[in-house]
Amino acid sequence: MTDPHYDVTGHGPVLLIVPGGAGHPMGLGPVTDALSAHFTVVTYDPLGLAHGRLGEPVADQRVQDWSDGARRVLDEMLGEGESAYVFGTSAGAVAALDLLARHGERLRHVVVHEPPCVGVLPDGARQQAAFRNVCAVYRAKGLAAAGALMTAVLEERDAEELPEGQPLSREEELTTPMALSLAHVLEPFTAYVPEAGPSQARLTVAAGTDSRGQLLYRTAEFLSKARQADFVEFPGGHIGILQHSSAYADLLTRTFLGAVPRS
Repeated sequence: MTDPHYDVTGHGPVLLIVPGGAGHPMGLGPVTDALSAHFTVVTYDPLGLAHGRLGEPVADQRVQDWSDGARRVLDEMLGEGESAYVFGTSAGAVAALDLLARHGERLRHVVVHEPPCVGVLPDGARQQAAFRNVCAVYRAKGLAAAGALMTAVLEERDAEELPEGQPLSREEELTTPMALSLAHVLEPFTAYVPEAGPSQARLTVAAGTDSRGQLLYRTAEFLSKARQADFVEFPGGHIGILQHSSAYADLLTRTFLGAVPRS
């Protein structure tokens, strides 16, 4: 078992961030800089992609491995009796839900943004199959075709004719975080169905305003009701954290520190 990879910035209570996709924290600098005025921001990099491991072999990922790694990061960052805030987005939100279920004793408040754990939905089996098909299209036709189908799945509409393409070489795949996500993360993480653990930590489920009417907004709303958790809308869509960094960081800070009314 390798040591977990993470970066630390700022001062204050610990806030662990678990990125989406293949866990590469690219693009999160503006958000972590803004959050560091209020928190000790710990950005977890599950595969070490930003720490010299991009290009190295990657196996199919397990949600539990990501959350176990996150727990080890918290063990290194927290003192005796201390607890942390946790934020996860997309695949990172799935890992944060598992962290809450299995290691909730170290957590204070968890915010998960659009976790693709579609198995919670009444039509969850059909949605999980749709994501498996995205992964199959990636393997057969490459990134452009998979991306077009993924957009259709998220928007809950039939896909138009997919662009033709070729599968990536193994070398290309290992140096492309999006390809790593499609090859090794998307299928197992969308197959995961979160369970409620014994934790006393507060849970907030979030979705982007631009995602209204889409699959992951529906998933977030359903999950929040099923878990009797708070629901908060964040600016932008599924990648609103990259599109609206300042507003996103401000709302996340207010959500953790209690300035956002519960819904």
